[in-house]
Amino acid sequence: MTSSPPARPPADPKLNFGTKLAFGAGDAGSAITANLLIFYLSPFLTDVAGLSPGMAAQTQLIGKFWDAVNDPVMGVVSDRTAFGKWGRRYPWMLIGGIPLGLFFFLQWIVPHFSSDAATNQWGLFWYYTLISILFNTAFTMVNLPYTALTPELTQDYDERTQLNSFRFLFSIGGSIVSIIIFDFIIKQIFADPAQQYLAMGIVLGLLAAVPIYWCVWGTRKREREMAARHPNEDVAVSMPLIQQLKIVASNKPFLYVVGIYLCSWFSVQLTATIIPYYLRSWMLTPQATGVVILAVQGTAMAMLLVWSKLSDRYGKQAVYFMGMGLWVIAQFGLFFLQPGQVGLMYFMAMLAGFGVSVAYLIPWSMLPDVIELDELNTGQRREGIFYSFIVFLQKICLGIAVALVLACLGWAGYVKPTDAIPIPVQPDAVLWVIRLAIGPLPTLALIAGLIMAYFYPITREVHAEILLKLAERKNNRQGA
Repeated sequence: MTSSPPARPPADPKLNFGTKLAFGAGDAGSAITANLLIFYLSPFLTDVAGLSPGMAAQTQLIGKFWDAVNDPVMGVVSDRTAFGKWGRRYPWMLIGGIPLGLFFFLQWIVPHFSSDAATNQWGLFWYYTLISILFNTAFTMVNLPYTALTPELTQDYDERTQLNSFRFLFSIGGSIVSIIIFDFIIKQIFADPAQQYLAMGIVLGLLAAVPIYWCVWGTRKREREMAARHPNEDVAVSMPLIQQLKIVASNKPFLYVVGIYLCSWFSVQLTATIIPYYLRSWMLTPQATGVVILAVQGTAMAMLLVWSKLSDRYGKQAVYFMGMGLWVIAQFGLFFLQPGQVGLMYFMAMLAGFGVSVAYLIPWSMLPDVIELDELNTGQRREGIFYSFIVFLQKICLGIAVALVLACLGWAGYVKPTDAIPIPVQPDAVLWVIRLAIGPLPTLALIAGLIMAYFYPITREVHAEILLKLAERKNNRQGA
């Protein structure tokens, strides 16, 4: 006798537009704060607060290490705790929303601790380090449970890509709004850079907190419906942490996703950190910072739905190759640009936006598929540990990379701008550090990501087979 293949599980109701919109809004606050910190924190610390590049590197490195450490802690906590009808994720988002905005604001204050320059340096160092730790704690409380919601709202392979499209529409949209408010409104009102950053902290700190509560309100009904249909997915995880980490590290598709994500976001964040220095010291166009960022983010936002549609037709890997190929050309081209080639610089920024859009969309769309493979192998849903593990590695690597770049600027003899000399002539060694950090280093990372994407094994067909096996297991348990 031959056994019949397992019946295809009944399809879940499709996500409605309101749920997609509310889910997307949940990333706006995190994007606003993270975007401004990526682009402006380093020049704020060195050029406005007055920290040396070496101390600015150290305070960011400590903040990133703490941010990395608290991610797996939050991932395990959110997996292992359930708050009755509120589930595993929402309470943490509700608790962390207001502190996220508050500590973001405090990051842009320039306190004065002593008339002695050395003492004041150390006072500033410890102040910004403490605020960084507190902000990153609140950020993790909000962002990690939020990202872990994706597989809990839908199991559909293509619908997850659509859901992430809405997420990153708000993410990039929040980034664009933050740049417009800061570069084109606040900077026109205040002339003093310290006042500009302070006003930005107040306005955008408030704006960052509100969308988090919209997300909780707008997605909770869907999450409860899915928890009722798939009750095993909202159960607190009981497996010991060390055993969880061993299983995560042995999941080969997950390791490919980690590599793809790290390579993409290494390029994004390294470029974002160095771009203000590149525009001021190499291109001699510091006023172009906001326009360049908008060119990248605006193109990335416009392409999200295009890439999502292409992914539905050709698959996630194909879309990744398309976007990364364009980005490699743009990123390496920045190394060869000369002062005065402003039009070409804007073109490169737009071309990079095609790839940045894919970096937002594809790795996060792959991760829920990996989580279901893990569920098939272990019998448990562990979104939190997977999301936290990937972000942990990202923050450790990027924290080290950004700190090294800032430290290299200091070692090379970086000259701080002043009111009298807003664009000082930098030593050749500083210019080489800036150009290498914006061109060859990110380009090599993008090429490594392309290689790993080539070997990523979970296609649409493989994912469908995983879901069928999970459905068969569920039917067997119910029939037992």
